Amino acid sequence: MFHFLQILQKLRAIYFNSVIHYPIWVVTLVILIAATLATQLHNLKIDASSDALTLEYDKDLDYFREVSERYQSGDFLVVTYKPNGDLMSNETLVHLQSLKEELLTIDGVESANSILDVPLLYSPKVSLLDIARGIKTLQDEGVDRELATKEFTTNPIYKDMLLGPDGKTTALLLNLSIDKQFIELVRARDALRLQRDTTGLTAVEAARLQAVSEEFLAYSTAATKKSHERVQGVRDVVAKYKGDAQIFLGGVSMITADMVDFIGSDIVVFGIGIIVFIIVILSIIFRQWQFVVLPLTTCLLAVVIMLGFLASIDWRLTIISANFVALLLIVSLALTIHLIVRYREASATSPEADKSQWVRETASAMVKPCIYTVLTTMVAFVSLVVSGIRPVIDFGWMMTIGLLVSFCLAFLVIPSGLMLLPTTRVDNTTDNSGAFTMIFSRFTEKNGKLIVVLGIVAAIISVVGIKQLEVENRFIDYFHSSTEIHQGMLVIDQQLGGTITLDIILDHKKPEAAKTIQVNSQTQVQNTQSEFDNDEFGFDEFADDEFASDDFGDGEFAQDEFAGDDFASENSSTDSESSDPFKSYWMTQAGLKQITQLHNYLDSLSEVGKVQSLATMYQVANDLRGSELSDFELALMRRALPDDIADFLIKPYLLGSLDQTRITMRVKETDPELRRQELIKKVQHYVVNELGFDEENVHITGVLVLYNNMLQSLFTSQILTIGAVFIGILIMFLVLFRSIVLSLIALVPNMLAALVVLGGMGMAGIPLDMMTITIAAIAVGIGVDNAIHYIYRFRREFSVDRNYIAAMHRSHGSIGKAMYYTSVTIIVGFSILALSKFIPSIYFGLLTGLAMFAAIIASLTLLPKLLLMLKPLGKENY
Repeated sequence: MFHFLQILQKLRAIYFNSVIHYPIWVVTLVILIAATLATQLHNLKIDASSDALTLEYDKDLDYFREVSERYQSGDFLVVTYKPNGDLMSNETLVHLQSLKEELLTIDGVESANSILDVPLLYSPKVSLLDIARGIKTLQDEGVDRELATKEFTTNPIYKDMLLGPDGKTTALLLNLSIDKQFIELVRARDALRLQRDTTGLTAVEAARLQAVSEEFLAYSTAATKKSHERVQGVRDVVAKYKGDAQIFLGGVSMITADMVDFIGSDIVVFGIGIIVFIIVILSIIFRQWQFVVLPLTTCLLAVVIMLGFLASIDWRLTIISANFVALLLIVSLALTIHLIVRYREASATSPEADKSQWVRETASAMVKPCIYTVLTTMVAFVSLVVSGIRPVIDFGWMMTIGLLVSFCLAFLVIPSGLMLLPTTRVDNTTDNSGAFTMIFSRFTEKNGKLIVVLGIVAAIISVVGIKQLEVENRFIDYFHSSTEIHQGMLVIDQQLGGTITLDIILDHKKPEAAKTIQVNSQTQVQNTQSEFDNDEFGFDEFADDEFASDDFGDGEFAQDEFAGDDFASENSSTDSESSDPFKSYWMTQAGLKQITQLHNYLDSLSEVGKVQSLATMYQVANDLRGSELSDFELALMRRALPDDIADFLIKPYLLGSLDQTRITMRVKETDPELRRQELIKKVQHYVVNELGFDEENVHITGVLVLYNNMLQSLFTSQILTIGAVFIGILIMFLVLFRSIVLSLIALVPNMLAALVVLGGMGMAGIPLDMMTITIAAIAVGIGVDNAIHYIYRFRREFSVDRNYIAAMHRSHGSIGKAMYYTSVTIIVGFSILALSKFIPSIYFGLLTGLAMFAAIIASLTLLPKLLLMLKPLGKENY
C-alpha cells in the first residue's frame, strides 16, 4: 500500500510539473494526437443495417434470412404513382412504361411488377386453357381498360397491391436481387459469435471468427454503398417524372439509406448547434474570452480524438450512437465548467497568489470529485451493455471511452491553457448565480417538510405513470410528416396494402404415419388408378374442355404419364420432385382448403393489409373453371401453367421439396390500433388451436417479428439497465463516502429524477424505444455528478464549524453555482436535439433535459434536506 502511495505521489509530481512548467509541450502533444486521429475521420462510417436495429443472437433473424434465401424473396422497393390525369389514358400509360423501363436499367433491380405487365384474367374473364396459351396484359391491343381497372381492384391477386381503392394510385414493385453472399457471411459470423459467448471457441475457431468478421465488414460496407447508390439512382429517375404525377418511394432499403442520411445530418446539426450554444453559454456565464476558448477547445478535441479513434478501428455509428457527438460535447463541457468555476473561486479568494498556485489548487481540489463523477457516469453507460440491443451496447461503450478521454483532456488542456493564456482579474461582481442558488438553500431551511412531502408525491405519481408505459409504437412515427419515408409509408398503407411484412411458414409432416408411409403411398396409387379408370375425376370432360391433347402436344398429359408421374411409388420420388417442383400436399384440395381458411382469417384482421398465398391462386382457378378443382385437375393445372405464371402465382408460396407453404402479408404500420405482440399471438393461436397444426410445424417470421422482438425486450432492458446503474453507483458511493447512509442519501434525488422521466413518459403516452430506454440510465449517471460534488463540498464546509445549516448555505453559494451552470448547460444542450429529423432523437433530448431538471432541483432541495434530517456526518457543535 505504501509503495502504491509513493507511485501516486510521483505521478502527481510529474503531472503538476508538466502542466505548470511545460504547458506548451502538453498542449502540443494533445494537438498532435488529435491531428493524427483527425486524418482518419474520412473513414468514419454509419451503420443502419439489420444489425443496428435488431437483438443480438435473435434466432428469428437467422430464420428470416433463411426463408428469404429459400423462397428467393429479396428486398423490394415500392414506387407509388398517382398521375395528374387519368391513370388509364394512353399518355399516362406511356409515361408509366417509360418510368418502369428506366428503373429496370438500375443495377440491382431484378424485375418490376406493375399494372402494365401482369396477366389480365377478368378483362374479360378467361379460361384455364387461355392461361396455358398466354394471357393478355394492359399493353396489348384491344384490352378493355375499364374492365382492367375493375380487375385491379377486385381480383384477389392484385387487389390492394397494384391499384389503390381510389382507382388512381398505382405502384411499381421493384424486386431487388438477393445477396446470397451477404446472408452466408452474416450467418457464419453470428453462429461463431454465439458459440464464443456460450461454449467458447478454439484458437482455430477464434481465428475463423476474426477472418469472417473482417470479410463481412468489408463486404457489408460495399453492399451498403451499392444499396445507397441504387436508392439514389431510383430517386434520380423518379425525379424526372414528378412533374406529371405524385410519386413516393418506399421500402426497407430506402428507409435504411434515408436513416444513414439522417444520422449524418444530425451529427453535423447537433455539432454545430452545440458549439454555438457552448460559445453563447460560456460568454454569458464567465464574460471573459479565456474561459470561452479553453472549454470549447477541450470539447472539440475530445470529439475529434474519439471520432478519429472510432474511424481508425472501423467502429461504426448507428441510429442510437449518432447522439454520441452531442452527448460527449455536453459532458465534456460540464467537466470543464467545474474546473473553471473552481479556478475563478481560487483566484477570487487568494488574489495575492500567482497563477500556478491557482492552477495547483484547482486541480488538487477537483481531481477526486471529478474522478468519481466520471466513474459513476461511466457506470451508467456501461450498464447499457446488458440491454442486449447492439446499437445500445455500442453507444454505452463509446460513451464510456469518451468520458475517459474527456476527463484526461479536461485535466490536461484546462490547467495548461490557464498557464499559457494571459492572467486576467476575475470579476465576480456581475455573477448572480450564487444569489440564485441561495434561494434554494433558504427555501430548504424554511420548508423542509414540504420538500419531503413533494418528493414523496412526485414519486407516487411517477410510479402510476410508469405502470402506463408501453413498448408498442409505430415505425412511421419515428419520422416527421414532411419526410418521404413518412409520406410514402402512409400512401402504401392506405392505398396499396400495407408496409411491414409478416410471413407464416407451414410445414406438412405426418409423425404418426412415418412407419406406414410406403404402404399408404402404394394404396394411394392403386386408388387413384382405379378412380382414373372409372373416370371419377371427370378427365374426359376436362381434357375435352380445358386441356385437350391437341392443344398440349403429343400426349403430354396422357393418363399413363400422369399416373406414373404424380402418383409414383416411393422409389421414383426423387425424379418426380425434380421434374415437378410444385408437387406437394399443399397443392391438393385438403392443403389448399387449410390455406384458404387461414388466408381468409388473416384477411379479416383490421391491422392486416394485403395477404398473398396459394389460396389466391386456388380461388381464381376455381372461379375461372366454374367449379372446385379436384386433386387430379390441380395436378394437371400446375403442370400446364407457363413458367411466368407459375413463378408469379405458385413459386413465392410453395417449396415442394420441403412440402412447405408460405402465407405472406403486409401489415398496416399506420394503424393506431396495431399491437404487434398481440397480432403474432393471435395468429399463432388460430393456426394451432383452430386449424389444428402442431406448433413445431408453424413458423411466423418477417420484419414485423424482428422489430417486435426488439420492442418486447425493452421492458427487460429498461429494468436491467436501471438496476445495473443503481447497483454500480451505490458501490461507487460506498467507496467514496464510506457511509451507507450518505450513499443512500446521494442516490435519492437521482432515483426521483429517473422515476419522474419514466413516469412522465407513461402519462404522456410516449412509448419506450431503442433510444428512450437509455434516458433513465444516462440521467442518473450524469445527475449523480451533482450529488457527488455537493456532498463532497458539504463535508468540507461542515468540517469548518460542524454546523449543518451553515454548511448547506456555503455549499449552495460555492459548488451550487457550478451545479447550476452545468445543469443549465446540459438541459439546454440536450434540447438542441429537438432539431433532429428523427423523432426518437427529439424525445431523447427533451426527456433527458427534463430528467436533468428534476435532478438539479432535487439536488438543491431534497438532497440538503436529507442531510439536515439524517445528519450522516455526526453531531453538530452548538
